Amino acid sequence: MRISVVPTARARLRGRALAGVAAAAILASGAVGSFAQAPDEPSLFGLATSEEAPDGRMLVEADSLVYDIDTETISAVGGVVIYYGSYTLTAGRVDVDRRTERVAASGGVTIVDPAGNVIRGQALDLTDDLADGVIEALELVTEERIAFTATRATRRGGDVTEFEEGVYLPCVDCDGVPGRKPVWQISARKIVHRQGERTITFEDARFEFLGVPIAWVPVLTQPDPTVRRKSGFLVPEPSWSNSRGVGIAVPYFWVLAPNMDVTFAPTVYSRQGFLADVEFRHRLVQGAYSIRLAGLRQNSPEEFDGGSGDRKYRGSVSTEGRFVINERWNWGWNIAAATDRAFFDNYDREEGGDDIVNDVFLTGVDGRNRFDAHLYGFFVTQEDSTLAGAPSQDLDLQEKQPYVHPVIDHQVYAGQPVAGGELSFTTNVTSLSRTNRDIYEFDADGDGIYGRPDGEDVRLRGAAGTYTRASVDMLWRRRFTDSLGQVFTPFAYVRGDLMFSAPNDAGAVGLADDRFAARAMPAVGLEYAYPVMVEGSLGTGVVEPVAQLILRPSEREVGNFPNEDAQSLVFDATTLFDYDKFSGFDRVEGGGRLNLGLRYSGRLVNGITVSGLVGQSVHLFGENSFSEDTAYQTGEDSGLDGDVSDYVASLSVDTARGLLFNGAARFDQDDASPNRVEGQMVGVAGRLTGMLTYAWIRRQPDLGLEDDRSEVQAAASLQLADHWRLFGATRYDIENDNFVRQAVGVAYDDEAFSASLAYSEDKTRATGEPIDRTVFFRLGFRTLGETGGSADIME
Repeated sequence: MRISVVPTARARLRGRALAGVAAAAILASGAVGSFAQAPDEPSLFGLATSEEAPDGRMLVEADSLVYDIDTETISAVGGVVIYYGSYTLTAGRVDVDRRTERVAASGGVTIVDPAGNVIRGQALDLTDDLADGVIEALELVTEERIAFTATRATRRGGDVTEFEEGVYLPCVDCDGVPGRKPVWQISARKIVHRQGERTITFEDARFEFLGVPIAWVPVLTQPDPTVRRKSGFLVPEPSWSNSRGVGIAVPYFWVLAPNMDVTFAPTVYSRQGFLADVEFRHRLVQGAYSIRLAGLRQNSPEEFDGGSGDRKYRGSVSTEGRFVINERWNWGWNIAAATDRAFFDNYDREEGGDDIVNDVFLTGVDGRNRFDAHLYGFFVTQEDSTLAGAPSQDLDLQEKQPYVHPVIDHQVYAGQPVAGGELSFTTNVTSLSRTNRDIYEFDADGDGIYGRPDGEDVRLRGAAGTYTRASVDMLWRRRFTDSLGQVFTPFAYVRGDLMFSAPNDAGAVGLADDRFAARAMPAVGLEYAYPVMVEGSLGTGVVEPVAQLILRPSEREVGNFPNEDAQSLVFDATTLFDYDKFSGFDRVEGGGRLNLGLRYSGRLVNGITVSGLVGQSVHLFGENSFSEDTAYQTGEDSGLDGDVSDYVASLSVDTARGLLFNGAARFDQDDASPNRVEGQMVGVAGRLTGMLTYAWIRRQPDLGLEDDRSEVQAAASLQLADHWRLFGATRYDIENDNFVRQAVGVAYDDEAFSASLAYSEDKTRATGEPIDRTVFFRLGFRTLGETGGSADIME
């Protein structure tokens, strides 16, 4: 007997029989686990109304549904669409045989899972418990557009699926172009997915690039898509240099536990031997930490002549961690050290650079309020100069570094207005020690080459000894706008400091002997602005004259205490209206001051936007903090050391056509000649993207800079063709007619593959060694990872 439900039929069907079709295809393709919790319903293919359907039922749409009682088969025929939870299956025909417990689908089977993966097959024939079966012409396309195909997939034992003539594609419709193929793929005679082991094994696997097999392995096993972390070898990393020779690193990733792993990255160098490198990582409930150790016994230490690398045993240790205390607080550390300064650079360690900042920190954030505490230690990776008669600033670099124990910053904003305005408190505590003083010598070798008496001119950069300071800065300000649009901002602040200083050889560096002291700096002020809208045939804009008056006493204790955090002083348009123009807490600006400026921002009718500022600062009364003579000479040649400052200006232009310009300048207050000029242009024109930066600074003899400084930096990238680009960068010292750094390279980038080759030169070394010439290369394969290396080319 046959029971037919004629077009178009809609019913909710009890049981797992048709659900098995969708589940089997997904399991066979490797996207396992989605149906592990499928409802355990009997295999009776019954009908139910929507009101009777519990969770786990499905909706079947077809031209007809046929139930043959005699043969115990159920068929959905013509335009079959099955909705099962968040899964959708379409086919020309689906048959369920109750006696053989098999499910068959044919006529272009397509399955879409909740993650957006699409599975296609010509035909399916599976048991309804998913244990055994066959899928013909299988294709899986993931949500990330990664594809996997096979001529035939066979599932057996409910655990193992074998794919015949399988091909792995890192992308389909690559770069968003329909039909575009990736430049590489992996094909195999057979691919075996073991669901229980969660592994995929490629047998007779070939890596093909541009359709040409370039690598072959008899057997390759890797984790299946459900595994996020799996022990195994990573991509090898080659390298080459004159000192190390040819090197090859073969990393191995070892999963110790779900939250713990180790990476071994042993490297063999043809000239230096075996470098052991191991990194341990551990993730806990409240955070994570890692520890990395590296070391070797060098075969040829003499290859590193001229530095500290010519020793037999060398190595390093680095560790970092971060832990959450609660929703507001966290703490952690970043620490690295080596047996010698040159190790990180000589062996291309990622911890390298001119110096390493070792830091233990505690941070708290609550809205706008913030707390930061740090312990700092600095490990210098730059070598001392080996040049004869080298100045003091290039020697004993490590011994001149301070130990900071600690520096604490705390900023708090009042939750409610105070006298109608905003009240904030800023606190800083700094304590540090230094073994050797850091002196910048103007005439280091005493031959008068700087045009000064032999060896007499020095500038203190860091005093030896111990220095501790605690500072509190309370600021109040309120903004008023009257009926004419004038803006008045009265403000008041008071700064208080407690200080203790115990410098070694205090008199020799111009500081006071051991002593405690207190310092206070109260101030009141008013800022006035009157923005005026202007309109014309060229566009609209806002012109805003600004005046800022600050009244306060003179600075106390000038030059008696170390200045560690306020040596950087750049007077320009961005600092014109700062209440205190010193960059840190060790110095505090005193005396009455009037800051004047004119702002403009506007938009022209052609879409160009322009903004700028021009201004000047006037010292009204009291001692000018920037003209005070101290061992650090912080304010000299700053443009603020006179009663009337230099002029400062800035200009920003956006053409809205791919070209942006930003510039700033400081002009002498006597003759308006430039003392400092900086500018940058960034532009895009067709296939060309470029950046040009220019800087010119007039000589500052009081700071030991006898010559003008002028340089230009440029970088560009040219798209040669689809996916190909040429790039380069340079830094040119105009005054000395010398290219300081330069690099050029070529790169290929598409969705599945990227590669680059670059050459660079660096002439900034101070050790007398040859110029750094390095070749870099990188290869990146989507989903597989990337590899790369470098080769040093020395003169």
